[in-house]
Amino acid sequence: MRPPTRSATKAGSLVALVVAGALVGVIGIALELDWLMLLGLAFAVTAAGAMLLLTERHQDEWVEQEVQRLESEHSRLSDQLITAEQEERRRLALFLHDGPVQSMSGIALMLDGVIDAVEAGRDDEAKQVLGSALEKQRQTIRSLRDLSFELEPVVLRDQGFGPAVRALADHLGMSNSIQIDLDVEEAEELTEHAQVAIFQIIREALHQAIRRGPPTRMSVRVAEAAGGIEAVISDDAPGERRRASYDEIAERARSLNGRLSVDPGPSGGTAVQIVFPPYRVRR
Repeated sequence: MRPPTRSATKAGSLVALVVAGALVGVIGIALELDWLMLLGLAFAVTAAGAMLLLTERHQDEWVEQEVQRLESEHSRLSDQLITAEQEERRRLALFLHDGPVQSMSGIALMLDGVIDAVEAGRDDEAKQVLGSALEKQRQTIRSLRDLSFELEPVVLRDQGFGPAVRALADHLGMSNSIQIDLDVEEAEELTEHAQVAIFQIIREALHQAIRRGPPTRMSVRVAEAAGGIEAVISDDAPGERRRASYDEIAERARSLNGRLSVDPGPSGGTAVQIVFPPYRVRR
């Protein structure tokens, strides 16, 4: 049993003094002693005033502690947001450097070779190198288009959540020979901010499953659940043992006060579940 706090002890003592003063006043009334009655009432009023001041001081202390807690929480979330943004920029920089930039450099060298071949009269060689350069350019355009879709899919903005998730599932399914089942119609009723965040969570969970497996089958569901709106991404890929792999998903979920849980899936893989409170995601 926890010992009473100093404030609680003082409050109890003051209550006892108020009661004692009131009793003295009552005795004064019973004995028809005005001075005793006035003394008791004055004593009780003074103790009551002191108790009120103590209560106000206790409330001020609680408010100050709550403000400090909220400031600390805000600072922690700000640091996490800055870290996440830095990680995202680092990931994009590495992708651009190792992908499109290298491809464009290779295309430039190939075009130099085409010029040399044409000037030397080696037309067949020039055509062959030019064809290879065109194919490499098309691959670079596809990778940049994929990057644009990853950052902000136009279909999400123009057509809605369902078509955006379906386009993502079709792209990943065809690229990796995976069957992806969708049940996301209820997400159309969510706010735009919630749709963007949940789309990013689904995208990251799908990519993680592919990196672990790849799986042969996955499912994505967004629906009503006890306590809020639930998003579940399940797969039959080998389970992920590293909890840190889900930190990015957890950070995105926390932006909507979502609760993340990762459990074994029904098919032996992994089920990522996030439950969002309705007041943070509904319109």
